[in-house]
Amino acid sequence: MKVAFASTDKVHVNEHFGRAEQFYIWEVGPEEAEFTGVVQVKTEGDDEADRIEARCAGLDDCALVYVAQIGGPAAARLVQKKIHPIKSKEQEPITAVVAKLQDVLKGSPPPWLRKAMLKGERPGFVAG
Repeated sequence: MKVAFASTDKVHVNEHFGRAEQFYIWEVGPEEAEFTGVVQVKTEGDDEADRIEARCAGLDDCALVYVAQIGGPAAARLVQKKIHPIKSKEQEPITAVVAKLQDVLKGSPPPWLRKAMLKGERPGFVAG
């Protein structure tokens, strides 16, 4: 599944969703994980809703987005798009977050995460 990270230094989850100008995208599975690219987001716009929508649109194919902080309206909009926002405590290194996520995926992921893992799968496809 695709996972986005809000970061100012490409190393730590340390950026507020609403201030992020780019998100670092990783493809994460139980056995493998790799950095796949950067999503640049438009930051101009007078309306907060437009800025939230621009960020959300850039993350459409992601299942999770890790941020340092996120406001209620932005979190709600992500959830509507079936993208789960997760606040990272203590500006963790992205690689540490990826490793923890892989550990959860190898075990018995909670129902919300199992559902997120199916995002982007073909309709009717059941992971086994």
